[in-house]
Amino acid sequence: MKVKLMQVGEIGTNCYLLEDETANAAALVDPGGEAEGILEQIRADGVEVRAIFLTHGHYDHTGAVRALREALPGVPVYLHPADAALLGTAVMPPIGETLPYDEGDALPVGSLTVRVIHTPGHTPGGVTLRVEEALFTGDTLFQGSMGRTDLGGGSYDQLMHSLKRLGELEGDFQVLPGHMGVSTLDRERKSNYFLREAMGL
Repeated sequence: MKVKLMQVGEIGTNCYLLEDETANAAALVDPGGEAEGILEQIRADGVEVRAIFLTHGHYDHTGAVRALREALPGVPVYLHPADAALLGTAVMPPIGETLPYDEGDALPVGSLTVRVIHTPGHTPGGVTLRVEEALFTGDTLFQGSMGRTDLGGGSYDQLMHSLKRLGELEGDFQVLPGHMGVSTLDRERKSNYFLREAMGL
């Protein structure tokens, strides 16, 4: 498994290209803008994009979806139904048809398996994607912080519950958030005030 990080859009959203090198298969996570740059990376790596996974519906995570649909026809776009229902609002612009995924779903990308954990709080349909020893946490868990809860559909209580679930996962994971730098779950358990509060530490 290989993961390429691209910071895209006006506020530097982390877009990830998840690759299974054995099958030349790939998936995009949160293409928030700069579609042409994302496509250049795909072409440079010579991979076939099988899916676009959205951790939530905010514009800074979905901004390149429409352009990518044109360039990659037939590639499915996955979004939790709770956020899909909010598309068309100020912070969740329409992006076209999406496929639903939810807690417990497992989706293949070549030989890789993307497992969905529903982690609401930043938005009602926020998800974390677990792939092997990596967690794509979107705007749920950041390095040293967490997502904001003051936008429409946000809930501090729900986000704390979601952080608790992530903190209680067994073992260590690479944390690949929607903004800021990458981290590890062990590091966040030790130093992230919000995660520690959620876990009662």
